Amino acid sequence: MYYLKTSACFDSAHFLHGYNGKCANIHGHHWVVEVKISGGKLQENGEKRGMLLDFGDFKKAVKELAESFDHTLIYEKNTLKPATLAALQEEGFSLVETEFRPTAENFAAHIYADLCNKGLPVCSVTVYESPENCASYGE
Repeated sequence: MYYLKTSACFDSAHFLHGYNGKCANIHGHHWVVEVKISGGKLQENGEKRGMLLDFGDFKKAVKELAESFDHTLIYEKNTLKPATLAALQEEGFSLVETEFRPTAENFAAHIYADLCNKGLPVCSVTVYESPENCASYGE
């Protein structure tokens, strides 16, 4: 089995609605996303001969996904009051609404699914919210 791994990062803020602790408040992280793909067979022909996947294509897919969250406030759908959301939008803040609670665990699963849907042979995604704390999702 062959494995490739790449990483990308983004800076964003989030909060955990309904959580009883510090993370209920808006706070930020320097998130690091590591993605590992696997496959049993290398490409046999053409310019990508001898490669599982072109690293450029792999890195681009992961980087684009990370950039979609960069310098945003990430919030779970229906956790901000309409007036709060309207005020943030009026101020021009970059907001990302998710269908999931924005935890490292849920980010790992979301990124895994998104990259699989793009056709990448993902075996695991690890999301660090700090250098010491991470969550992984995958095989």
